[in-house]
Amino acid sequence: MHFVAIAQSDKGNVKKTNQDSVLVKHVRWKDKEIVLAVICDGMGGLSKGELASATVIRKFAEWFDNEMTKELSNICMSVIGEKWSLMLKELNARISEYGQKNHESLGTTFTGLLIIDNEYLIVHVGDTRAYFIDRNLNQLTKDHTFIARELERGTITQSQAKNDKRRNMLLQCVGASEKVKPDVMTGRCKPGVYMLCSDGFRHQISDREIHYAFNPEKLKNKNVMNTNAGYLIDLNKKNNEKDNISVVVIKAY
Repeated sequence: MHFVAIAQSDKGNVKKTNQDSVLVKHVRWKDKEIVLAVICDGMGGLSKGELASATVIRKFAEWFDNEMTKELSNICMSVIGEKWSLMLKELNARISEYGQKNHESLGTTFTGLLIIDNEYLIVHVGDTRAYFIDRNLNQLTKDHTFIARELERGTITQSQAKNDKRRNMLLQCVGASEKVKPDVMTGRCKPGVYMLCSDGFRHQISDREIHYAFNPEKLKNKNVMNTNAGYLIDLNKKNNEKDNISVVVIKAY
């Protein structure tokens, strides 16, 4: 398969800094095409959320630069997923230790996607999300939030969840949890669009609006992908989104 990838991030209407961090790497190695995409939504006072998210992004960029080629001699996505999970647990301990020493509360979500030819790996902590878009908008990750848990239990309805003040209450995140247990998913790539986004990208726009902008038939080239991503970011801001807004879009064909 072949891929086209773009990323955009905006600090939004209210926050003074952008605590989201985004990473995209797209390379060809011999006969293989590889895409790494990560979105981290940091949280903490002042610039501490930015520090947490950037620390995680930097670690995964270093892993890709130093370790990726070693994995290609015997590719096993589930093994890479285990390594990523261990990395996140180590980062959780490191960021938590920093916070305790400096009397700061900081942490970050993590949604990472690795594609190697026709296989993908997703590792996930928090409420950033991964989607696959074809004729429908398909959410691939499950939010690690109080609201998502209560929806699953049936104690609240979807309409109640939309306006619940506990909407952003995370059950786990990297750096602010005693322990993290990342979700690890593997699968085979299909033609379509893979999207990662922070929660600020999706609260103030509808699934229908996302699908209309990012359905594969519309995304003819990188320019269109960037234009449509920018349109949805602007629409979020117009609709008074208060959070940072980030999205990665990868077309697979």
